[in-house]
Amino acid sequence: MTDSKAAPKAGLEGVAVADSAIGKIDGSVGELRYCGYLIKDLAEQSDFVETSALLWDGELPNESELESLRNEMKAARALTPLQLDLVRRLAGEQQPMDCLRTVVSACATGNDVLTADPVINRERSIDLTAKLPTIVAAYDRVRKGLPVVEPRDDLDHASNFLYMLTGSVPDAHEARMFDTCLVLHAEHGFNASTFSARVTAATLSDIYSAITSAIGTLRGPLHGGANTAVMNMLLDIGSVDAVESYVDALLQRGEKIMGFGHRVYKVVDPRALILKQFASELAQSKGEPKWFEMSQAIENLIKARKGLDMNVDFYSASTYHYMGIDADLFTCVFAMSRVAGWTAHVLEQYSNNRLIRPRSNWVGPDARDYVPLGSRR
Repeated sequence: MTDSKAAPKAGLEGVAVADSAIGKIDGSVGELRYCGYLIKDLAEQSDFVETSALLWDGELPNESELESLRNEMKAARALTPLQLDLVRRLAGEQQPMDCLRTVVSACATGNDVLTADPVINRERSIDLTAKLPTIVAAYDRVRKGLPVVEPRDDLDHASNFLYMLTGSVPDAHEARMFDTCLVLHAEHGFNASTFSARVTAATLSDIYSAITSAIGTLRGPLHGGANTAVMNMLLDIGSVDAVESYVDALLQRGEKIMGFGHRVYKVVDPRALILKQFASELAQSKGEPKWFEMSQAIENLIKARKGLDMNVDFYSASTYHYMGIDADLFTCVFAMSRVAGWTAHVLEQYSNNRLIRPRSNWVGPDARDYVPLGSRR
């Protein structure tokens, strides 16, 4: 009955809205699994392309399946003239996520765009996952007045992005770190952007619209952007000696320090521990330890002052900075990874679809009679 009143859950916290076999989080013990596999095992032994296949298909691919997928991804990396023209037009006018959202929307082509056919939409999942890094790298090159770097077939997914971004083939170990970062961010259950994608897909709209919805949701600072805020904070602080006074001033003003705490995890985010190790290694290899040392000092202070653990965003900031990625691109990098999970959820939604239509509790005025204009005070 629509007039019955149950206590609402603000932000749908703790409310199960669907069955899913993609991502499982146990926040009480800090555990994240993709299709049953621990994130730690995938980070150590898998790579982003294989992990994408796992999310889309529910199983790890065999050798020939994986090789086929790698080739499909390579073939889909290049942008069409229309897509590249859009990047060129928007790079000087729009923020990175705004450009990404627009170009992804423009990826929708063909008369059968609304199809829910699983084979076609898996192909489109591959296409989107392959193209997002090219869009992001091209955007950054154009806005800096640099020539766009075309993708290379002889480079893997992570190496190719760093190459297109910087114009130089990255060190193999650094590229492997970045690939692992993509694995860590690829899926995280019914977060806001994933739920947004599923709501759009549930109307039987197309997969491009669903991913555009997800990017628009990730654009909000309460979802994406935390690691950008962390890096900007590190840049503002400037030195390890200034950390304590800066953090205490923020806390005294009641301001939130990004990169700490999580609605789901009640202990440390398992992905954060891996990223902390990456930041430490890169600090040494780059000969620039202050960003990691400042991060460590902030982590220790927040734990002591607030009892909060770091989350995935905190050390991803210094990790990406060490890799030469600008802070305002961090959320785009998030989207480059999470598109694998978003598309997996869209495929799952299509496979057993029901329109998502929650209700709300009425808190407005009681029934009222219409008052003619001349009788109103």
